[in-house]
Amino acid sequence: MSEHSLTLQVNGDTRTVRVQSRRMLSDMLREDLHLTGTKRGCETGTCGACSMLVDGRLVKSCLMLAVQADGCAVRTVEGLAQPGPDGETLHPLQQAFMQCGGLQCGYCTPGMLMAACAVLEAHPRPTVEQVQHGLNGNLCRCTGYTQIVESVLHAAQEMHPHGN
Repeated sequence: MSEHSLTLQVNGDTRTVRVQSRRMLSDMLREDLHLTGTKRGCETGTCGACSMLVDGRLVKSCLMLAVQADGCAVRTVEGLAQPGPDGETLHPLQQAFMQCGGLQCGYCTPGMLMAACAVLEAHPRPTVEQVQHGLNGNLCRCTGYTQIVESVLHAAQEMHPHGN
């Protein structure tokens, strides 16, 4: 099997890594770059636990070859929190998931957060239906989804209190 050298932006940092041709993006991020926030669930693209943004597009990283991300900007759940004066500052989505009960066991949470991030980038003040549609394909076995949708709507309100 052949090896490839990839250069990509991961959460704003340029990273170069050598991977086998058949290595999945989720595996490369977890095992080679030690970004373990992205979860591997079904490995068939069904559960959404591995969801992340690649060039601003929501993808299931268990279905994407790492070589396909060469030259791309990849944003994982680790890229949501921002450095602050007292350490990292949680993204409004992360805060809302904690406040509104959008996370339970936490396994689906990274993928849900990234799917929600994609929703809010496309729709800064989404409707319930837009949130539900945007989270379609991300499974949670703990919350029943109501609290997740409420978390996304709460984050949207916090991020854009006067609409737009």
